[in-house]
Amino acid sequence: MRDASLFRYIGKPLRRTEDLRLLKGEGQFTDDFSAPGQHYAAFVRSPHPHAHLLGIDTKTALTMPGVIAVITADDLSALNPIDHSPLPSTRDDLKLKPAHADTFFAGPHHLLPLDRVRYVGEAVAMVIATSASEARDAAECVHVSYEPLSATHNAKASVGPEAVSLWEERPTNYCIDGWHGDVEGTRQALDNARHVLTVDFHVDRVTGVPLEPRAALAQYNAVEDTYSLVAGSGGAVRQRNEIAGVLGIEPSKLRVRSLDVGGNFGTRNRVYVEFALVLWAAKRLNNPVKFTASRSESFLTDYQGRDLHSRVTLGLDAQGTFVALRAENLSNLGARAVSLSPLGKGSTLVTGNYRIPVACVRASAAFTNTVPTQAYRSSGRPEVNYALERTIDIAAQRFGFDPVDIRRKNLIASSAMPYSNPLGAKYDSGEYEYALDEALRLANWNGFQERKDNAHSRGRLRGRGIAPYVESSIGSPRERADVHIDSDGSVTVVIGTQPTGQGQETSFAQVTADLLHVNFEAVKVVTGDTRFVTAGGGSHSGRSMRHAGTVIALAVTELIVTAKAIIAAALEVPAADIEFEAGLFRLPMHNESLNWFEVADLIVRHGLEALWPKGLRVVQDNEMHTPVFPNGCAVCEVEVDPETGAVELCSYVAVDDVGRAINPLILHGQTHGSVAQGVGQALSEWCHIDADSGQPNMGSLMDYAIPRAGDIPDITVALHEVLSPTNPLGIKSGGEGATTPALAVVVNATVDALRPLNIEHIDMPLTPFNVWRAIQNSSKDLTHG
Repeated sequence: MRDASLFRYIGKPLRRTEDLRLLKGEGQFTDDFSAPGQHYAAFVRSPHPHAHLLGIDTKTALTMPGVIAVITADDLSALNPIDHSPLPSTRDDLKLKPAHADTFFAGPHHLLPLDRVRYVGEAVAMVIATSASEARDAAECVHVSYEPLSATHNAKASVGPEAVSLWEERPTNYCIDGWHGDVEGTRQALDNARHVLTVDFHVDRVTGVPLEPRAALAQYNAVEDTYSLVAGSGGAVRQRNEIAGVLGIEPSKLRVRSLDVGGNFGTRNRVYVEFALVLWAAKRLNNPVKFTASRSESFLTDYQGRDLHSRVTLGLDAQGTFVALRAENLSNLGARAVSLSPLGKGSTLVTGNYRIPVACVRASAAFTNTVPTQAYRSSGRPEVNYALERTIDIAAQRFGFDPVDIRRKNLIASSAMPYSNPLGAKYDSGEYEYALDEALRLANWNGFQERKDNAHSRGRLRGRGIAPYVESSIGSPRERADVHIDSDGSVTVVIGTQPTGQGQETSFAQVTADLLHVNFEAVKVVTGDTRFVTAGGGSHSGRSMRHAGTVIALAVTELIVTAKAIIAAALEVPAADIEFEAGLFRLPMHNESLNWFEVADLIVRHGLEALWPKGLRVVQDNEMHTPVFPNGCAVCEVEVDPETGAVELCSYVAVDDVGRAINPLILHGQTHGSVAQGVGQALSEWCHIDADSGQPNMGSLMDYAIPRAGDIPDITVALHEVLSPTNPLGIKSGGEGATTPALAVVVNATVDALRPLNIEHIDMPLTPFNVWRAIQNSSKDLTHG
């Protein structure tokens, strides 16, 4: 790994080059695209969480103005279900066990349901019309006959003795179920522990609320028998391959463009039925078809996140040393298994940053009559970190330990790295105690009493919380970079991973420029279009910078070899005599040097096109199967109004070990957003479902409370760069880490504020009503606290 002092661009807070284009309204989001004469799609959606489909009457809709067609499942018999491949396959996940024998069953994801609807909002028919309003009006006139069935939205209830199975192919709603780790050793250690605490938690579900609701523009070329789709996603190549499988065509016949993507956070990582449906309709009608979801449709039918039940049992000795941990994790999959990544990734990290000798986890997942869940920012790690850090806080209070000391006492030492946790995760590097101490210093932990007294004088209760964390990052292992150096002074990098708002046009160019020793301005990054991008894993799991940096580094190494071969052929010198240093190829015996662009020009000037028909260009593939483990610590302070239950976030400190920081300015911005997403879930966000009717109660931003700018204080951010030994640049991940401890640290701080009232725990979200109710039900009068 090169010394950071030798870099011109890596590690520098360069402003994002893409921002000017985006701020000027020159973005290329999906809804910015149109095609001449395009038709519009609208969808008929189920009002029931669970029901038999008895019939669909399309007669009235077909007579309405502008209506071209009404499509039902009967029209789609030649299409295949979406193959989401939900079982995790990377090395940072547990090898989850199917619940029934050895056969994994995900629940087939047909584009439109054949027999039953299984959640409110599931599409049952598609209307195509000449305008969007005509399509919506006609969709309201499609009459669907339903026979309602018993439904459940809670994972615990769905595996109870009275639950109705969602899928006739399986006797119960369990999809995944099995124990991992040392079950018997954990039992024995807990039996012998001085202190044992068992706590139940439910981390409810949330949704991503991307800036642009999901949308798609589909076209079909009858002459060439090819398709084109514009649709935001976390990875154009994956989306192309999965949709091609649905349509039964070769991937080469489908071009997918996912250019500017207005937010992802995991919600766009898997294919949606609407994308394949409009492609199919475009061919059937030989006309472009466009779909843009309303905000309400997105709230009801975007893949959602979280929703984990976790029971944690922690054993401690008399001095507060952790001796064993058992976790029982039950994930709510929704109507079908779209992704089991949250369960797999989270379950392997149930012991967090701590040196716990023995542990086990039951990892289970169940079907319910809800929208399928999917990886959501930090995929599964915030849930288990929340359960662990809340358990530690409660244990400290019950058994008389200081909440900071008990954590420091049990943190894994940096000298123990690499460290294998009891579930088999091998932490690559980290300085956990440093991160904790730095967070305490930046938060002025020792000055808290003065701030608490000041709050008390104003009739407020002030509390503080702390939460260390570790997460994992690997993602799809394969990545490709196509790097072309042109004699005109430009460098083009085509790469398979792509931005969904993370500034990768800038950071990828920084890496390329430094490794080639060219000017940053010379580098152009191309992503998100399968006409140019032929392979790559997309943007998810914090993988992009590490995978891109590594494959670009390998491509540069190959480019140096290629350039030397070109010089040798053009100037008739031995390649072994050519030296490369600081962007120049030196020929010591000739007292001559050439830069990259002069080497590219040699191909034309010396007639070498037959040998290098594509110029000075390298296509490099790489696979990375070794995970990295970003980590850090969060500290925050809150004030609670005991009269109203309102919680005000007063200060927040985030210390994150991201490995090498390519662009600190971008990373700080990602940390701010990452914190806000975690704080939002802790305080206000909630995909609430009515317990009696199964109806979702969050159809708009009036019903779903994402945090506003005024809800988030200035965040103190510190990057701690402990380089990872797993890749050439030492990168870990920087886009998700700060979300991981945010749930726990906000609840820890709020409960600390309410400690005078003997309140030990409040379930999220900590809305004013939920906190006020806890205060009213508390066993201690504040005036005597």
